[in-house]
Amino acid sequence: MNDVAIADQHEHPAQPEPGADRRAPVLDHRELGRDMRIFESSPLVGPGLPLWLPAGAAVRYELEQYAREVALRTGCEPVYSPVLGKRSLFERSGHWAKFADDMFPPMAMGDSDVDPLVLRPANCPHHAQIYASEPRSYRDLPVRYSELAPMFRAERSGVLSGLSRVRQINLDDAHVFCRPDQVADEVHVALAAVLEVLDTLGIEVSYLRLSGRDDSGKWLGAPEQWAAAEEALRVVLARLAGGLEWRAEAGEAAFYGPKIDVQVLDARGHEETLATVQLDFNQPERFDLTYVAASGERERVVMIHRGTVGAMERMVAFLLERHAGRLPFWLAPVQVCLLPLGGSGVDGGAGDGGAVDQVDELAADLRARGLRVRVERDGSLGNRIRLARQRRDALLGVLGPREIEAGVLAVTDPASGEKSSVLLSELGDRLAEAARKRVARVGL
Repeated sequence: MNDVAIADQHEHPAQPEPGADRRAPVLDHRELGRDMRIFESSPLVGPGLPLWLPAGAAVRYELEQYAREVALRTGCEPVYSPVLGKRSLFERSGHWAKFADDMFPPMAMGDSDVDPLVLRPANCPHHAQIYASEPRSYRDLPVRYSELAPMFRAERSGVLSGLSRVRQINLDDAHVFCRPDQVADEVHVALAAVLEVLDTLGIEVSYLRLSGRDDSGKWLGAPEQWAAAEEALRVVLARLAGGLEWRAEAGEAAFYGPKIDVQVLDARGHEETLATVQLDFNQPERFDLTYVAASGERERVVMIHRGTVGAMERMVAFLLERHAGRLPFWLAPVQVCLLPLGGSGVDGGAGDGGAVDQVDELAADLRARGLRVRVERDGSLGNRIRLARQRRDALLGVLGPREIEAGVLAVTDPASGEKSSVLLSELGDRLAEAARKRVARVGL
């Protein structure tokens, strides 16, 4: 079918793009990233350090805003912490012993050579120090901190790949400090938030995995502590999972505590863990994180690692491939591409600048409502449509003399082929509401 027909309401209905067919070959996120101008790399900046271009920044901004919103709604307090810390911080947390080979070398700073600074491989030791900054009563718990924070991994050049394997990871990270009797409720809140976010992102959960300990001796903490924690996680899974399958797998826990892993299938059908709610007995012990119980005695807190979106780089790579570049409407870098007809002589409207003038007014109105709009003016309509399709713009809107006379915009969703004439007086409200509600597709 001719590309012009896709945007013209009077032609035959357009067919969905091949990329929208989930049976089609999977497009690599690096290829999609080039087409959509999501990210770029520079030899002067270095491998594994992607540069987020405006289109990619728009996607990341929306994900970060959503993560912040969910964190606040689930009781988290925002904090900020430095990307650096003394080596002794990570020695005490256990990261240095376990991950030193994956960390960047310490930075000699003259008088601090004995205890040099290190780029952090994780954010939790900093949050532990924030918790430890003042005394806590059992009445103060739970305490929940959230931060969209970078952390660093000294990945070897041979394993770096686009956004999926990088050296700086920007993580939607949260940590909960609670009493043992609060664990089940806190895990329930965390897991419910994860499932909500994945549903909004159009990601189907394959199953939930309770990752526990086995009979080996590699686990930190007493067996009875582990048994109580795993039972709390079982209660949460039985309460929350509903129709979701969940499995208990011994030996899959982290050495410092059991966890619930959210398992999904990527665009190629490969299983991976996309989110985790993790109990931690290690850092409360190592950093002596306590609270004053009702008895007046100091007792150890339980630390819970949680998040929703996770690593921005990995999630964007996953979403690009999962949706073949056709991101949900609220995430799309360009939500509306406006295509004026007339005024240039290219499309048979020489001398008629009405559409060109009105499209600028329409674009300004949509942008004022917070929508991401692009006006594509130059070249034939067919070529402009091809460029918009290559960028995976969410909606295409043609405005010519016929549309101006009728007071409408001819709108097409290239992913589904759905098309409609939408009243200009209703367009802004409809699209802004769709973005606010974070819908996947705008019904036309």
